[in-house]
Amino acid sequence: RQRRANMDKLFSKASALVGLGPPCVISIEIADKDQRKKQVVPKEGVNETYYVFTGNDTVAGEVSLKLEGGKKIDHFGIKIELIGQIEMFYGNVHEFTSLVRELDSPGELSSTKTYPFDFTNVEKQYDSYNGINVKLRYFLRVTIARQYSPNITQELTLWVKNLQTQQINPEINNSIKMEVGIEDCLHIEFEYNRSKYHLKDVVIGKIYFLLVRLKIKHMEIEIRKRESTGSGSDLYNESETITKFEIMDGAPVRGESVPVRLFLSGFDLTPTYRNVNNKFSVKYYLNLVLVDEEDRRYFKQQEITLWRKEL
Repeated sequence: RQRRANMDKLFSKASALVGLGPPCVISIEIADKDQRKKQVVPKEGVNETYYVFTGNDTVAGEVSLKLEGGKKIDHFGIKIELIGQIEMFYGNVHEFTSLVRELDSPGELSSTKTYPFDFTNVEKQYDSYNGINVKLRYFLRVTIARQYSPNITQELTLWVKNLQTQQINPEINNSIKMEVGIEDCLHIEFEYNRSKYHLKDVVIGKIYFLLVRLKIKHMEIEIRKRESTGSGSDLYNESETITKFEIMDGAPVRGESVPVRLFLSGFDLTPTYRNVNNKFSVKYYLNLVLVDEEDRRYFKQQEITLWRKEL
């Protein structure tokens, strides 16, 4: 089914390139679009805007079929699907949600028609995600089935965000304390106020220098994101630095304490995702980096849990 859908899309693009547009233009309208929040998502260098859904939100609206130039279409049925799928960078596609509503029985289309549709109380358990090696997407797909010609299809992407207060249990939120050292050269202790942060939170911490015999030039903190896909011998890890900023310039002295204050709201962060549908995970780390006068780098990273408190 996925291969057929891809072939239909390729044919539509090829036809458009040579001026042979489809005999019917399909448009999908969301009923409550004016009340919905929107999400801007970069896609192939262009920003796309999608309507945001959450939890068991109803997905309802209208499908309009507009015939071009008085044409008629014989068809073997018209349907709309609500699909949730995970697309891996090496081409594998895994569907985890697939619902169908039949819009019309086989017959002939001879004029513009409009069909209402309604997917009520559909569980959307995973967030939409656009990563380096994996993409999780929800979309509506309308298909006009034809026997001797390629199907005519149209898709509309939905963006799903879920609140995670219950899963994360932020009431249990211990501070992070760690020591890092190089024997007889460097001994520091760092402390962050919590181990779980919502996406608009502030990371507050302190770094204590207990022993300093290295000539430290500066110190910085990074937020690092690690995306893991696959498993076993097919496990792929991709890391990227979301941001880094200098928290100290110049050599510290023994007994010095350096404060850390990092506002998360200014960065493009997602919640932490653990083993989504057994296909991928996304984790975040605070990475403390010290650079000495010979540009050697010493670092220590600590995982933090990010969660969504509000849409």
